[in-house]
Amino acid sequence: MSAGRALWRRLPPWAVDTGLVVLAVLDAWINLLDEGTPVMWACAAVGAAGLFLRRRFPLAVFLLTLPMTLFMDVAVAPIAALYTLAASTRNRALLAGCALLNAAAGTLFWPLSDAFDGDRTWTLVQFVYTLATAFAPVLFGQLVQARHDVARQLVEVEEAREHERALYAQTVLARERAQLAREMHDVVSHQVSLIAVQAGALQVAAKDPDAREAARTIRTLSANTLDELRHMVTLLRASGGKETELTPQPTLADLRQLIANSGIETTVTGELPADISTTAQRTIYRTVQEALTNVRKHAPGARADVHLWRDAHHYGVTITNTAPTRPTVALPSARHGLIGLKERAELLDGTLTAEPTPEGGYKIELRAPGRPA
Repeated sequence: MSAGRALWRRLPPWAVDTGLVVLAVLDAWINLLDEGTPVMWACAAVGAAGLFLRRRFPLAVFLLTLPMTLFMDVAVAPIAALYTLAASTRNRALLAGCALLNAAAGTLFWPLSDAFDGDRTWTLVQFVYTLATAFAPVLFGQLVQARHDVARQLVEVEEAREHERALYAQTVLARERAQLAREMHDVVSHQVSLIAVQAGALQVAAKDPDAREAARTIRTLSANTLDELRHMVTLLRASGGKETELTPQPTLADLRQLIANSGIETTVTGELPADISTTAQRTIYRTVQEALTNVRKHAPGARADVHLWRDAHHYGVTITNTAPTRPTVALPSARHGLIGLKERAELLDGTLTAEPTPEGGYKIELRAPGRPA
């Protein structure tokens, strides 16, 4: 966009209308200088002042300019009125009639009895010239109106394209989610189901109490994993509808059950109020869950301590485990657990730290700002 067009668009409508009124008054004053009668001056004043209302009443303002066009050879007021009318209506017959009226008023002169005393050929030529002059603002106004229509249609087309692209992206995402759901159901769920079945058989057949307890823990964890997988598959297949919300979401009330099913000797100290946000409760739950999973994977035989705490400015949870007492077994890992926990902490505007302890254990701490009520 050029600098001149940008400056023109920044002008307020009242400033443009005031400028047109001033130009119309100057145009009339030049024509009526030393020749105007009170009636002519009144018609000029009414026609020029009417331009202030041209945006709201374009047809009425045009009719107000006809008397001054009849008395004097003016151009500003009728042209501005015709342009405004042409830019605001689609009635072609009305516009043609207004152009003919303007040409007739511009060709005739007062008194009407003297209009046809001269050369009628010249009168016809003047009428055709005035009619062409009148059609110029009409055509320009229609062109501006068509330009606005095209611009509006382009915006609508672009919005339709954006909507189409969004629908296509949702379709592709839904297809990928459905494929992922099938893979999870056919592969992961099958393997976990086998683990649960084998653990149940071991629980029944084992004679050692510790072995039966370990088998019971494995079976419970497998059953919980299958339940979460079922919710996840439902989420993936729902593809963004209301069914996508995982329900029920884990809260602080589920924390002790999580610890009891972990199979790890764990001590829980401190407390947090149950009315903190669901996001905060879910983050604390997932932090403890990931920490206990890491203990099982990387520190067999270790004990853990879960401490819920709050002070004047922060609240959070600290999970500390002792050094392992049995050899570790290499297990597959994507190493995304702590990264995911840090992202969850950032949603609370908090921080997550994970570091080894001097005793050979490990410590994970979630710290979030604000004291829960």
